[in-house]
Amino acid sequence: MANRDSVLVDLALQGGGAHGAFTWGVLDRLLDEPWLSIDGISGTSAGAMNAVVLVDGLARGGAEGARAALETFWRKVSEAARLSPFQRTPLDVLVGRWTLDYSPAFVAMDLMSRVFSPYELNPGGGNPLRDILAETVDFDRVARAPVKLFVTATNVRTGRGRVFRNAAITPDVLLASACLPTMFQALEIDGDSYWDGGYSGNPTITPLVRECTSKDTIIVQINPVERPGTPRTARDILNRLNEVSFNSVLLKELRMIALLRKVANPGDSEGALWAGMRVHRVTSDVLVELGYSSKLNAEWDFLRMLRDEGRSSAESFLGDHGRDLGHRSSFDLDGLLQGV
Repeated sequence: MANRDSVLVDLALQGGGAHGAFTWGVLDRLLDEPWLSIDGISGTSAGAMNAVVLVDGLARGGAEGARAALETFWRKVSEAARLSPFQRTPLDVLVGRWTLDYSPAFVAMDLMSRVFSPYELNPGGGNPLRDILAETVDFDRVARAPVKLFVTATNVRTGRGRVFRNAAITPDVLLASACLPTMFQALEIDGDSYWDGGYSGNPTITPLVRECTSKDTIIVQINPVERPGTPRTARDILNRLNEVSFNSVLLKELRMIALLRKVANPGDSEGALWAGMRVHRVTSDVLVELGYSSKLNAEWDFLRMLRDEGRSSAESFLGDHGRDLGHRSSFDLDGLLQGV
């Protein structure tokens, strides 16, 4: 497909802590394709950070600049976590498990977060990601970049999502988009407090439809929609609740696209705009095997494994559905209407 005509695409990048390194790998592989041109990116939490780093890298040095910027960002995340108390146990390392479920520090934090708030556990509100973002991203360059950026955070007061665009994106906006309320203090922006954008849009599809030229949206999904079996431990139940919650708004937007494809009136410009969207998805079964605690595991070997899995998944997607881009949806939207 190297010689095919250019295809304009949007990217929708989910959040999920360290699992965002999977998205890094997907982006790294997509950047290999000169016929893919990025129109806009909507991201939440780790997806928002991947998006901003990618756009800054593209503006500075094209595809190679973006690839280098993403690796630099994730290396710095790993380096900052070397002294973190959240480390795998020697047994987990020995048997090759990436989980932190048996880490004493993680277990203690997990228990304390259900009794104490981050205002008590971390009164200074420190977050090492703030310095990493300041070191790796030129936010003035992001404001001028041609790729449209949409970062979602959840307004604590109203419960509604707010979408920040290029010129409004700052380190605080990105930290707000990734602010899990049981772990971090809410971020104040323009007089309002914000929590993780995953509660209101993970990621938000609407601005990609309304404000971008592209008709093809590639969703990089790192929170499993389906998970076999019924969770029975308290930790597994909480993990599944978070997955369902962080996927619900996205699935509602996709169902709306599926419904409008069936009933939209050609004279209704708004409905036709939504109905005309072509949707694609990149994900991996490996993400189903990982639990909540591994989202806090920033070991370099773990991040590299996820990156490699992301590249492999993107490779499979391009092989199976690359020719669908620009022509038809490769994601079964109609399946989302079953039971609705």
